[in-house]
Amino acid sequence: MATSEQLIASAKKLAASSAVDEHYPKSPPKYIGIGSGSTVVHVVDSIAALDPSLTASTKFIPTGFQSKQLLLRHKLQILEIDLLPPGESISVAFDGADEVDSQLNCIKGGGACQFQEKLVAVQADKFIVVADFRKISKTLGTPTTWPSGIPVEVVPSSYPYVTAKLETMGATKVVLRLGGTAKAGPCVTDNGNFVLDAVFPTLAEGEDVVQDLAEAIKGIVGVVEHGLFYGGSKGWKGRPEMGYFGMQDGTVAVLGKGGWLNNH
Repeated sequence: MATSEQLIASAKKLAASSAVDEHYPKSPPKYIGIGSGSTVVHVVDSIAALDPSLTASTKFIPTGFQSKQLLLRHKLQILEIDLLPPGESISVAFDGADEVDSQLNCIKGGGACQFQEKLVAVQADKFIVVADFRKISKTLGTPTTWPSGIPVEVVPSSYPYVTAKLETMGATKVVLRLGGTAKAGPCVTDNGNFVLDAVFPTLAEGEDVVQDLAEAIKGIVGVVEHGLFYGGSKGWKGRPEMGYFGMQDGTVAVLGKGGWLNNH
C-alpha cells in the first residue's frame, strides 16, 4: 500500500501530466510560463517528455530560482520575464497553488515567489493551476487546508508598518517569515524583499470577497505584491482559467470557472 508521501507525489504527477497534455499547444509555442513549487517539478518533467519539435524553439519563462534550475536540468531554453518583447504574450503558464477555492481564487506564495508568479500569470493567454487534493477548499483561509495565511511581499523597511495595517484589517496573526535553519534572519525573496504571512479568518462566500481583501492589502504602502490570485466584478487579477487536482483515488479532478468539469 502506498504511503501518504507516495500518494501525494503520484497525485501531483497525474495532475501535471493531464494539465500539460490538455493545455500545452499542439504546435510549437513561442513562450511558456513555468511557476514554482513541488508540483511544478512534474509539470517540467511532462513538458520535457514531449516531442522535441514542440519544445526546441520555445522559450520558457521561470518565476524564480527553483523553476529556472528545473528548466536548465532538462536543457530547455530560458527567457527572463523582463526580456519578453513588448506586445508579446505567454501562450500558457503552468503553476502550483497552496489553496484553491470553488471559484478558482488561489493563495500562492508558500515558496516566496508570488511577485514573479503573478507577473507571469497576468501576461499569459491561459493560466493553469496544478495541485493535489489537499489544496482544495470551499473558501480561502480554511485552516485545515492552508494554515499559514496569505503571503505578502513587502519592502524590508516597511514590514512593521504593514504588519500593523494588516492587523487593523482583521488579520489574526502576522508573522515575518524566517529564512530557515540555514539562514539567520528573514526569508528574502528573489527581489530582495521580506515576506509576511498574514492569517485571516476563513473568508465568506461571494464574488467579490477575495477581490476586496486583495485590493485592500495591495493598497498598503510598502506592499510589493501578495499571494491572492483572484477575480471579481472588476475583472481578472491572476485567477487561473482551470485547475487540475490529482485525487486520492488516482483520478484527476478539473475545476473550471463554471465549477467542476468532472465528478468531484
